[in-house]
Amino acid sequence: MDGSSLKSAQLLEQMRLHMATDAGKDIAKKVGLVYQFNIAPKKIGVDEEIFVVDLRKGEVTKGPYDGKPDATFSFTDSDFLSIALGKMNPQIAFIRGAIKIKGSISAAQKFTPDIFPKPSKL
Repeated sequence: MDGSSLKSAQLLEQMRLHMATDAGKDIAKKVGLVYQFNIAPKKIGVDEEIFVVDLRKGEVTKGPYDGKPDATFSFTDSDFLSIALGKMNPQIAFIRGAIKIKGSISAAQKFTPDIFPKPSKL
């Protein structure tokens, strides 16, 4: 995830490494969905960087998904980190407008802090 100024990129790099572990493979088996994250430095829709967390293959990549992801999330760098680290509830963030979601709502509901490596591993 080189060349990114986003703090989220560091977390997603940790997740990419985590996917190679047994715990990461278990998450991929359990969730089995593809998420695309459009992460903006300050304002949703402006200068977004795109990352894909493929929990079918157990991969994290930079750039848009080739095909149709199960759910696409748009949020700011700080809101993404808050959600990923369990400091903000994804449903509350959606209600407040901190997240925009496209795609399957049932897939989006499986997006929880549990899919990320625990902060002690960061």
